[in-house]
Amino acid sequence: MTIQTPPGQILPTNASLEGRPTREEAEAAVRTLLRWTGDDPDREGLVDTPARVVRAYEEFFAGYATDPVDLLARSFEETDGYDEMVVLRDIRLESHCEHHMVPILGRAHIAYLPAGRVVGISKLARVLEVYAKRLQIQEKLTAQVANCINDVLKPKGVAVVIEAAHQCMTTRGIHKPGVSMVTSRMLGAFRDDPSTRREFLAMIGGQRSSFEG
Repeated sequence: MTIQTPPGQILPTNASLEGRPTREEAEAAVRTLLRWTGDDPDREGLVDTPARVVRAYEEFFAGYATDPVDLLARSFEETDGYDEMVVLRDIRLESHCEHHMVPILGRAHIAYLPAGRVVGISKLARVLEVYAKRLQIQEKLTAQVANCINDVLKPKGVAVVIEAAHQCMTTRGIHKPGVSMVTSRMLGAFRDDPSTRREFLAMIGGQRSSFEG
């Protein structure tokens, strides 16, 4: 669900209108940060930067304005009895670390075992996108995606694996490029049945990708 607030702003569904900064206040905050870096926000190259940053943030954090449950509300029974694993692999992931607000870039693999109903495959990627376009830690993101699919579709099982590079450690701090973090969440049959889990892991095996760009 998206709540529109004048003038043309989007209010996150889990936020209150009262106390939410205006666009002008957000842009002023960016100007403050520019001054803090030691630069001049009024120089030609930076004069429009506050507005650009706020517009970029609207894209980066658009997930607050969407309820992922709504995305899974429509499912289909006409499956001719299909009850095997559904796997969507190598989904591009772009999120932001809630500790430093820098990018998390990687890939996700999502699977579920239908229990009579299936959902449009693009909806699985959209659920990931909604949660990713919020300030995150990878562990929480992995659990949120799996739990949402499990709670709404009520399948026999859900599996989510995410592998990502965190720029909070590759471009600052410890400066260790090329390092990726892997998290997983297995529910239902994927947790309880080792053969189901092995089948899923075999399907996504060897799908390593570069997360640096």
